[in-house]
Amino acid sequence: MAERRLLPLAGRWLLGSEWRAYPGRALSAVLAIALGVSLGFAVHLINASALGEFDKAVHAVSGAADLTLRSASPLGFDEMLYPRVARLADIDVSPVVVLPATLDGTTPVSLEGVDLLRPAPTGQATGPIDAGAMGGLLAGDAIYLSQGIQKIVGRAPGETVTLTANGRSRQVRIAGSLPEGAQPRAVMDIAAAQWRFGALGRLQRLDVHLAPSSDGAAVRRAIRESLPADVVIADAASDVARNDGLSAAYRVNLDMLALIALLTGGFLVYSAQSLSVARRRSQLALLRVLGMAKGSLLAQILGEALALGLLGAAAGIGLGLGLAQLALTMLGGDLGGGYFHGQAPRLVFAPWPALVFGALGVGAAVLGSMVPALAASRIAPGIAIKNAGDAVDPRTPARVRPALVLLAAALGASLLPAVGGIALFGYIAMALLLAGGVMLMPWLSRLLVAPLRLLPVRSVAFRLAAARLWGAPSQASVALAGVLASTALTVAMAVMVTSFRGSVERWLGDVLQADLYVVAGTGAGGSFDAATQARMRAVPGVAWLGTLKEVPLQFDASRPAVTLVVRTLDGPGARLALIGPQRTPPSGSLPVWVSEPASRLYHWAPGDTLTLPLPGSPRATVAGVWRDYARQQGAIVIDERAYTRLTGDRSRSGVSVGVMPGTPVGAVADALRTVAQAGGTAATISRPADIRGTALRAFDRSFLITYLLEGIAVCVGLAGVAATIGAQVLSRIREFGMLRHVGALRGDLARMLLIEGTLLGLVGGVAGVALGLAMSQVLIRVVNPQSFHWTMDTLLPWPLLGGVVVALAVATGGTALLVGRRVLSTDAVRAVREDW
Repeated sequence: MAERRLLPLAGRWLLGSEWRAYPGRALSAVLAIALGVSLGFAVHLINASALGEFDKAVHAVSGAADLTLRSASPLGFDEMLYPRVARLADIDVSPVVVLPATLDGTTPVSLEGVDLLRPAPTGQATGPIDAGAMGGLLAGDAIYLSQGIQKIVGRAPGETVTLTANGRSRQVRIAGSLPEGAQPRAVMDIAAAQWRFGALGRLQRLDVHLAPSSDGAAVRRAIRESLPADVVIADAASDVARNDGLSAAYRVNLDMLALIALLTGGFLVYSAQSLSVARRRSQLALLRVLGMAKGSLLAQILGEALALGLLGAAAGIGLGLGLAQLALTMLGGDLGGGYFHGQAPRLVFAPWPALVFGALGVGAAVLGSMVPALAASRIAPGIAIKNAGDAVDPRTPARVRPALVLLAAALGASLLPAVGGIALFGYIAMALLLAGGVMLMPWLSRLLVAPLRLLPVRSVAFRLAAARLWGAPSQASVALAGVLASTALTVAMAVMVTSFRGSVERWLGDVLQADLYVVAGTGAGGSFDAATQARMRAVPGVAWLGTLKEVPLQFDASRPAVTLVVRTLDGPGARLALIGPQRTPPSGSLPVWVSEPASRLYHWAPGDTLTLPLPGSPRATVAGVWRDYARQQGAIVIDERAYTRLTGDRSRSGVSVGVMPGTPVGAVADALRTVAQAGGTAATISRPADIRGTALRAFDRSFLITYLLEGIAVCVGLAGVAATIGAQVLSRIREFGMLRHVGALRGDLARMLLIEGTLLGLVGGVAGVALGLAMSQVLIRVVNPQSFHWTMDTLLPWPLLGGVVVALAVATGGTALLVGRRVLSTDAVRAVREDW
């Protein structure tokens, strides 16, 4: 009975003394677990908050319609579709005009024209309308305006504001307010919106409400049979799926990197627990001698890991909440990725995801401790109670086959296709690479250290250090496990980001060939009309002028829109970054060029034909594929003359200008600005260097969370290295005492520790960089093409790679020396007292 009480007490005392003696080692493991949990949980909270805000906006705009027939482009569709659909049984249809607009020329707003003479669906209600306000709404002299946008423009009901849409401006009175929480929008009568803003005969949306007894599937089939190619049918589920698709790859990428960081934390726990078990082998053997069963000892070690995991998970959940709130405040619901605009989501705590991510943190800690726990339960008490040396015979060759199997599995996983648009097997390949690299460390450390033993160096300290690293493979590999994991993760992310940034910079240099770029307006709906474009061409000093317009095209209701890029395709500034084989379209066909993401998303290849959702549903032939890093959801380039012929739309949102040699660029820019202002449109004029700088700053902002993960991984890795090396040095006090007895001086031992620690850091750094380079190729060649649909060239950040290796060598060597000075101050006789 006394033994049953004594052994658990001894176990708790053993754990407490271990943490008190080596708090840094436990703290680094807890921080690593907290890092992975906090990042994964924060990304989940941010995305859930952003999507929740979007869901509210969808219901506010569509009035909870059961189905929505939406124009595939801003040009709208023929309004005669409305009576054809309205004649179908068991449905109620509301026509809507939707035009991008601005208030006072600067504040973007969505102008919606609704039928005010019919009952408004839920969500479009404007409240009671008095007779005077109704007259203004029907005449296009008054609008209802969202409350939030009223605060932005500084107007109240009864005051006037300038409304600009479709190239036309009009002074309108604010007749009332739309419900709080809706998207920024202005509402007037549908006929007035068509009349006042040049949209006669066109609609952008039909909201369909089903009767309670109707067959939804049958109604959908009947509607689809009457739809032209420039109309898509959608519902609330497809709207949410489309918005979720905007950031799905970006979000999953961060989630997977957070899980890999959590895996790194598991390896740090493995390193810490392995060293702890190695240092306490005699104490654990004593517990076995006193009667503790193997299962109880196994539970003791796993209990320590469970405590570390619980501490790390709890800290990670709290830190994740703070990170999520900070990110929503500073970066928005897209974490700086540029996917959600105009939204300020409110953070909502999610208890079930918190439990899931917490369980993942605890699981990583327990799994990381499983190998050392099993090793501790299998030790022979009689031998271990007196043997503090390495548990593995140095003459035993390292096992390579399990590591090679994992590495081969990683190669196989990297060749598999994406799952649901997500590079799932790519991330699995990275995890297998990480595990295989850690398992390969005993063999690799011997391989790298073996040549050092053959060097004709007379220094006793150097020879002892090299012999120690080669002759104690298990302890060296344990110390290197955490180093390798954190270094590989850091290097992989650094190489991927550097390659991506460098590829974007090269691409910008290829496409920005003009001298000036002029963009119309600062809000939605800004454009240059044909007369303004002609006057710009006549500006003295203009050698060449190309035009640009971007039109969103909806090919699939459940996917984000593809951008139709209308541009001039001849002249010195009309270059496309073409990749792969090109195809000459048949005579008389309409040629288009699709971007690399569009080619991957919709499986378009040169020679394929597709139907453009424009008026008349024209057929086009894919002439080639071009590289585009600006539009992740895909883009299609069409010649501006062909677009004008198809749509009659001559307005353009931007122009690019080539300046005659010898002409001052600034003078041409001033003249172009004057021409734009004379045409009633404000213009932003930029040079290629300005656009390149703005784009790269946006790139850095979108990868801010990745840079944060990279920096924290470096710090945690260095802290884990310091704690691991310190623990190893402290556990070897008897070895140092023995060396002192056979004649080694304290200075010799100090130099030995410095050299040993430095060599250990160099080995870990070289191996970590090599493994990180392999993982980076998975990110570059597999994850990015499958998740983000573009390719890039590999560019290596040589200063960072060298800095990582040097930092590890300095950290390990310095820690070994600092801790060793305290250990070496112990009297040589007292150091070996346990062997008396």
